[in-house]
Amino acid sequence: MDHSPGFLSLVNDAKTRVTEVSIAEARARLAANPKAVLLDVREDHEWQKDHAAEAVHLGKGILERDLEKLYPDKNAEIIMYCGGGFRSALTCDAAQKMGYKKVSSLIGGYKGLVAAGWPMKSGA
Repeated sequence: MDHSPGFLSLVNDAKTRVTEVSIAEARARLAANPKAVLLDVREDHEWQKDHAAEAVHLGKGILERDLEKLYPDKNAEIIMYCGGGFRSALTCDAAQKMGYKKVSSLIGGYKGLVAAGWPMKSGA
């Protein structure tokens, strides 16, 4: 995908403040903590097409509005992913500004999950 310079600037700024995790690190964190959440922040149409089998969906457009309703515990471990790791950096940054302490962005996002053979599920 060809991203605009302004978008990349926002993402690069957010990445200075957020923790990024690899697919292997995400797999280990999810296995070690049964309460950890794999959160898909892509758009509804992307989620409906295909997503990680154990993921929960909360699109970037409504994340700030609904995150506290779904996960009121600011110490909840949340690993966010998008298509390639850019939008999830922005959503992690926003969540941290809301007081969340254990959020991380998945390096490579959905594309990385697919390449790693992560179990996928179609539909909502």
